[in-house]
Amino acid sequence: MLSHQDNELLCRVEGDAPMGKIMRSHWLPACLSEEVAEVDGKPVRVRLLGEDLVAFRDSDGRVGVVDEKCPHRKASMALGRNEECGLRCLYHGWKVDVEGNVLEMPSEPDGSSLSEKVKVKAYKTHEAAGFIWVYMGDQENIPEFDPPVFQPSPDTKISIAKTKIDCNWAQILEGAIDSAHSSTLHSTDMVPARKTQAEADDQLWYRPSTDRAPRMQVEETPFGFRYAAIRRPIKDAKTHDYVRTTLFIAPFTVQIPPNNRYNIAILHIPIDDTHTAFHFIAWGDKSTTPDTESWRKFLALQVGIDLDQSFNRFNTYANDYGQDRIIMKTGESFTGIRGIPNQDIAMWETMGAIADRSEDRLGASDLAIVQFRRQMVRAAKLVAEGGAVIGTTEPRIRHSELKSFEGIVPKDTQWRNLGRAPGEEPLAEPKAEVEEPEVVAS
Repeated sequence: MLSHQDNELLCRVEGDAPMGKIMRSHWLPACLSEEVAEVDGKPVRVRLLGEDLVAFRDSDGRVGVVDEKCPHRKASMALGRNEECGLRCLYHGWKVDVEGNVLEMPSEPDGSSLSEKVKVKAYKTHEAAGFIWVYMGDQENIPEFDPPVFQPSPDTKISIAKTKIDCNWAQILEGAIDSAHSSTLHSTDMVPARKTQAEADDQLWYRPSTDRAPRMQVEETPFGFRYAAIRRPIKDAKTHDYVRTTLFIAPFTVQIPPNNRYNIAILHIPIDDTHTAFHFIAWGDKSTTPDTESWRKFLALQVGIDLDQSFNRFNTYANDYGQDRIIMKTGESFTGIRGIPNQDIAMWETMGAIADRSEDRLGASDLAIVQFRRQMVRAAKLVAEGGAVIGTTEPRIRHSELKSFEGIVPKDTQWRNLGRAPGEEPLAEPKAEVEEPEVVAS
């Protein structure tokens, strides 16, 4: 449980909120590269941390992310003409480049020096791994871009599904680090099987365990934390454990365990205090990682079928997320909702725009949730006091070297040494555990 004050620290990102400052101190995905693929193409509205922006690719292929409002009379530049290396406002023709310079003011007299005195808010951008990234912090001290966890090499195949969710970023991220819910909520799509590891095909994910109550252990790290969900395997249960490790890479990335075909990461990017851009990413070998459209079909997040062109879902709270009660009765589906992320979204949004964590009743399976809340509230308080931002101090580990793990291992295996990055020292002895939350009866 969290106090109202700590819940506000955890969730709020707009304005001068400490959590917003943490986000601004990291490179953030503003939009997908495919959204601004065309040179001189349609500008795209982008809302990040409560700011209304517009992204566009200019005549030279450079991508700008600038204030949506024209500096003249505040008309929307998202409706503007993208031409000749600039975005031109329809109202009076003022033209802005990717760096926020006003290039032309045709409504002003010849010889006017006004353009030299006007500068539009523009954020530094970097294109990589299927995204246009922006740095929204101090533009005079921009850190080097660190490739994300899902781009360990330049030729990695990456497939991204995206949608917008009508609730706060933190409750969505808590869902990504909640290993225990998958055995219930996703039981139709993640099924037990007598296999030696997690596997996937075009319809289902398979796990070598029927254990619905994993033992949870957590280790804090310089990048955030990793935790293990330890279950009884179907085979060799007396001598082995089935271990799945998940990484929280502060402040918004979760790397969940892989399967035999691809790896998986999830990005939770705050649009504002009560809306989130959600990205479910598969990556890995070109021969086994699904292509983008197949991945989106598997997740029921296809543009034109499940989503509109702006990645808004057709199935929402208003229509009970497209829930089909008939297939629930026949046993075809536990939830009646198509797609693993859509099942999650129904849970997250129905908690409210910002969940009231003061009313939570947590159990032993919520250990990672407790760690996330403690760590990020602590990080927000540190920033509010003028301290360092989580994930920006030494020792730093390149995110592209981080790995999660899943597999059946002998019971005496030290899980903390499984999948550690090259820059991380192996642990001879486990560090102190985060204390388990008290189970409070409702």
